[in-house]
Amino acid sequence: MVRVDLGEVEYAEAAEAMRGWVAERQAGTAPDRLFLLTHPAVVTYGRHTALSDLPQDGSLPVVEVDRGGHATYHGPGQLVGYLVMNLREGGPGDVVRWLELALIEALGDLGFAAVRRDTPKGADSLVGVWTPEHHKLVSIGMRIRGGVTSHGFALNVDSDLGVYERFVACRLDGVTMTSLRRIAADTGQPVPDLAGVRDAVARRLGAR
Repeated sequence: MVRVDLGEVEYAEAAEAMRGWVAERQAGTAPDRLFLLTHPAVVTYGRHTALSDLPQDGSLPVVEVDRGGHATYHGPGQLVGYLVMNLREGGPGDVVRWLELALIEALGDLGFAAVRRDTPKGADSLVGVWTPEHHKLVSIGMRIRGGVTSHGFALNVDSDLGVYERFVACRLDGVTMTSLRRIAADTGQPVPDLAGVRDAVARRLGAR
């Protein structure tokens, strides 16, 4: 998998580019790629999201997207990863579980314990990566078209957690969102910088 570092990109610009990345992978003119970036503050949401879950005060831009999942925040201090992979060419059978496990390994390399959670039948989705105390650290939402994945994950490194008080993240009312900075403050660990987190994630995803 080829790593592509993009820096900060407006969400609309990245979404438009992603359509091209997917078309290139479907045509076989590009390899599997992992795009790593950050976005200015925005809330994105899938088509099944209840409007009542979205910010009601107009304080955050809101964009409907063509991925699975519900309302998710992107903003400064957060690592976003978009995976464009052809699953018909030896990709993982369950790409979401594969991604969760790779992120858990990367966080472990950085000294942070993390877990995945199975969703009880009939309950709202628990997809993502969580602390052992069940605080949510990483949100995941993906789409597969023609065997090729798009979208991916958002990992809170040094994010403004106050924004999560303005909307219902991932349709999980009452869930506690966290960040590596918040965990480090509670445990006395050093806070990794965004570049270090980016390298750890890229290394683990490449190895898998």
